[in-house]
Amino acid sequence: MGFGITELIICLVIVLIVFGAGKLPQIGDALGRSIKNFKRAAAGNDEIEVSPKKREISAESKSPLDVESK
Repeated sequence: MGFGITELIICLVIVLIVFGAGKLPQIGDALGRSIKNFKRAAAGNDEIEVSPKKREISAESKSPLDVESK
């Protein structure tokens, strides 16, 4: 027996409640990189990506504590 559509929907709702909608893209990105690195390591390639991608921070998203005083 496998998972049916009802079980998958219940799992997705639980994950959404636990992690929230804002974290799901980050979790998906980390899971994708993990799978890619696992496949690369299984193939025998020694180069594995471990550092996260750098993100640009816009001026609007900075908190008041990040603003430098003149």
